[in-house]
Amino acid sequence: MKTVKQGFIAGLQTTWTLGKIIFPITLIITMLGYTPVLTWIAGLLAPLMGWIGLPGEAAIPLVLGNVLNLYAAIGAILSMDLAVKEVFILAVMLSFSHNLFIESAVAVKVGIRMSVVLAVRLGLAFSSAVLIHFMWNGGAETASYGFVSRDGQPSVSGWEGIVSEGVSSAFLGVAQLALVVIPIMIFIQIMKDLNWLQFFSKGMSPFTRMLGINENTSTTLASGIFFGLAFGAGVMIQAIKDDNVKKKDLYLVFIFLVACHAVIEDTLIFIPLGIPVLPLLLIRLITAVVLTIVVAYIWKKVEKKEYIQNREATTYDH
Repeated sequence: MKTVKQGFIAGLQTTWTLGKIIFPITLIITMLGYTPVLTWIAGLLAPLMGWIGLPGEAAIPLVLGNVLNLYAAIGAILSMDLAVKEVFILAVMLSFSHNLFIESAVAVKVGIRMSVVLAVRLGLAFSSAVLIHFMWNGGAETASYGFVSRDGQPSVSGWEGIVSEGVSSAFLGVAQLALVVIPIMIFIQIMKDLNWLQFFSKGMSPFTRMLGINENTSTTLASGIFFGLAFGAGVMIQAIKDDNVKKKDLYLVFIFLVACHAVIEDTLIFIPLGIPVLPLLLIRLITAVVLTIVVAYIWKKVEKKEYIQNREATTYDH
């Protein structure tokens, strides 16, 4: 009972910490979704779409996905007549870069620089779009959409309705966070008290070792992969307190997670678009693994060089 209580309290504390970020951002962004602002931004981006093999109107789902959520983006895509290749490019871009404001703000709360999060997510989105555009010659046939799992955006009228929708969306966002984070924290506390956590870390050690990350980040990594970036950040906040996670490991974990997180939901959500989702998942996973290994390798080289320089400077002083 004490274990459950400790986990519950840790979950509430994490929910409160992240909720203070998620609530106001969700409120503002949801309200903006009912104004011409997002359409205006999409219009500005339309001329750039041709560079990545997309029509000008494709800027609308990209803006909706990054500012609102994937459901809004998919709702917009379903209303357009696009080729299979164009839909796949949009899906890959949105899988790397979506819900940008909330997930980036959460990462910053953990200690990751906003510039790093934005550079990785937007860089991966646009570079993957360019590669697919120039390397894939197929997919010219018109996309045939499947079933729709959820409406993009409810219809409301008047400022009172817009504010009400914004507040309810913000509360729902925090509630969803609590429903996932609190059970995870209770489960982690149980694993700690039963000494299971060290076995879990050792089980994931071959994978974390391959990525160049310390074993004590395994729980955060698993949480982010299956439950999402925000939930992974919630676990990381607690891990920083309990496991003394190093800055290097912190960055490497989040570099992996910004490329590949919530793999189940964020993959299945694209099924209504009628595109093959397995290649989408593999692109995300392979990109995350390769990118993290490369960054870890470069980081290690820089650390080694600085160590040698400092040692030589110390020797020279003596």
